[in-house]
Amino acid sequence: MPSLKDLKTRIESVKNTRKITKAMQMVAAAKLRRAQEAAEAGRPYAERMNAVMAGLAAADSGSDTAPKLMAGTGDDKVHLLVIMTAERGLCGGFNSSIVKLARLHIAELTAAGKEVKILTVGKKGREQLKRDFSKNFVGHVDLSEVKNLGYTNAQDIMRDVIARFDTGEFDVAKVFYSIFHSVISQEPVAQQIIPAAFEASEDAAEEIGTIYDYEPEEEQILADLLPRAVATQIFTALLENGASEQGARMSAMDNATRNAGDMIDKLTIQYNRSRQAVITNELIEIISGAEAL
Repeated sequence: MPSLKDLKTRIESVKNTRKITKAMQMVAAAKLRRAQEAAEAGRPYAERMNAVMAGLAAADSGSDTAPKLMAGTGDDKVHLLVIMTAERGLCGGFNSSIVKLARLHIAELTAAGKEVKILTVGKKGREQLKRDFSKNFVGHVDLSEVKNLGYTNAQDIMRDVIARFDTGEFDVAKVFYSIFHSVISQEPVAQQIIPAAFEASEDAAEEIGTIYDYEPEEEQILADLLPRAVATQIFTALLENGASEQGARMSAMDNATRNAGDMIDKLTIQYNRSRQAVITNELIEIISGAEAL
């Protein structure tokens, strides 16, 4: 049974931990507001870009001169997985859920006889995958020094991916990230970015087809817009991931703060009971000694 001093030391330790988790929760809440606003502000642009590209792709479908980014290499033997996670931990199951989805995808591709290459964005995902898939790593993007994610960060990743595609390193590329729904709900997803695949609602596609007349030809516009569209998809993934990370961290730190409070209550009860037992034993000894006299 722990002594009174040990219990008191542990109570103080848990109180200090609770202060840290509470502070981290408040910081995550402040960062979440900005990250959520950025993600929500980027969604309309991404959706509109996706709709425009879907209209252009539909008009150019079946053409022999379609851009390589949209037509692909004609094969799917080599897959590049761009796995986006956080640079820091203490955010619940955020990183693990993305890595779990990536692992399932890697297992499916490997079982089908495909070659898998991995480009990691974020340290935590790389750490979790290093043990089993280090031989599949082809690159890493470190964003630990980036305080505010910008479109230039997405462009850098896009240039790296497209350069690898142009040199024939892979046939298909997918990005893994988490879509932000709420503080307690983040959904890990996989999105194909090369060959570029665009889907738009019927209303959006019809609106674009009836309002816009493209000049020059769709093929020339596609060749110019496709890299931007890929960068937009990557930027959207970064923004969604950023909001998901802060939401998961806020929720995890809130749970940790609550658990620390419950632990302090239990330890305090145990401390008081132990203290009462010590006092009772001392009184018994005093009374027994007095009676012996």
